[in-house]
Amino acid sequence: MNVDAIVEYEIDLKEITFCKYELKTVNKRILLSFPQLLQLRKNVYNLTKPEALYDIIDSENFVLLFVADKQHLIYLDIPQILNLRNTIDSFFYSFKSVSI
Repeated sequence: MNVDAIVEYEIDLKEITFCKYELKTVNKRILLSFPQLLQLRKNVYNLTKPEALYDIIDSENFVLLFVADKQHLIYLDIPQILNLRNTIDSFFYSFKSVSI
């Protein structure tokens, strides 16, 4: 396998202020409130279930995902949606390490 052929899809999620977040995709920066972030997480988890991934692969190999109360539309292929899932997982995992 050629290492040069591996493409990284940069997706970043960071906290801007209390309950305000920024999702950066390949060509968009989207500001999210905490409820919008939770809705995004729910939608991404539904899209990355094995049966949903099979459906995506059998059809067009990409998804159109509405974000931030349908203010933004992002176009993601399979590697990008999986990368978004990993980004969201690692973002929320960092909250688990904070003890109250």
